[in-house]
Amino acid sequence: MKSFNAPSSTKSSTLGRRQLLQAAASVAVLPALLTSTARAQAWPDKPIRFVLSQPAGSGPDNVARIIGERVGKGLGQALIIDNKPGGQNIIGAQAAARAAADGYTFYFATTAALVTNAYMFKSMPYDPQKDFVPVAFVGKSPFAVLVRAESPFQNLQDLLTHAKASAGKVSLGNEGPRTFSGMIARFLNARSKAEFNLASYASVSVAVQDAIGGHIDAVVADIASTAQLVRQGRLRMLAVTTATRVPGWEQVPALAESFPGFDMSGWFALVVPTGTPRQVIERMNREFNLATADKEIAAKITAAGPLPESGMSADQVGTFLKNEFQRWALITKEIGVLPE
Repeated sequence: MKSFNAPSSTKSSTLGRRQLLQAAASVAVLPALLTSTARAQAWPDKPIRFVLSQPAGSGPDNVARIIGERVGKGLGQALIIDNKPGGQNIIGAQAAARAAADGYTFYFATTAALVTNAYMFKSMPYDPQKDFVPVAFVGKSPFAVLVRAESPFQNLQDLLTHAKASAGKVSLGNEGPRTFSGMIARFLNARSKAEFNLASYASVSVAVQDAIGGHIDAVVADIASTAQLVRQGRLRMLAVTTATRVPGWEQVPALAESFPGFDMSGWFALVVPTGTPRQVIERMNREFNLATADKEIAAKITAAGPLPESGMSADQVGTFLKNEFQRWALITKEIGVLPE
């Protein structure tokens, strides 16, 4: 029996219609693609906005303005800092995530906004992994354990010894159990078995002032917000929370020297709403790396507290963020943090 074969004319007709439909679809999509490409190539043709989750005058704000001035000159456009503090970074992150993906809104983000908040809250109005695309790495923001200058605790061991001898009586200020400084305080408690009285504050500035005033025994705070007070002789830095000693503060031991593997450093990264043209991301990445590689800019950032790092591609920043997610999953498990 002969198999059934459609007449060649029918095949040709079907094939022709299919090709016409494909061609029509391509023609319909082409203008949009050309428009998108043209816009990306013309970028930037108006001011660019950097959203921050911290108030004006804060450590991250100071760093963003230092870098932003240099980046703005490189791009030939004004760079506007848009401060949206509050809600443990959620207000600023949500605003950035909902912004148009047109290359004119970037999010100058912290560790909390892009990583640790995911382990703190059962639900958030933004998804740090889905709503943002990495652009550039700014640098790490070391934290420290500090006491007032007149404190009887001359070093970390003094503080820990006294805390162990009087469980719950030595107070360690922080910004709350679900903040970065709060988790550092809890991690130190877990590793040292010191049983500090963890005193939560609404802001690091209030906690630091209470430490200076002698209302609490010690405080965990970022170096960016306390460096000047240390230089003025109002605070004494007992230890940094990084794996190694911090450049510029080499006289201060790292907690890892007493507790191997202890490495809890904040960082800043620039991200952009998902869907932003790749050409825009690559251009901003280049400008950022040029800024952080500039010796004068790097010195200003370091003086403000953070340690600038230059040279990461956008893809390398993405890999870094993935690794941080995995690392913080282990840390939050060890200190018993559950999302609420």
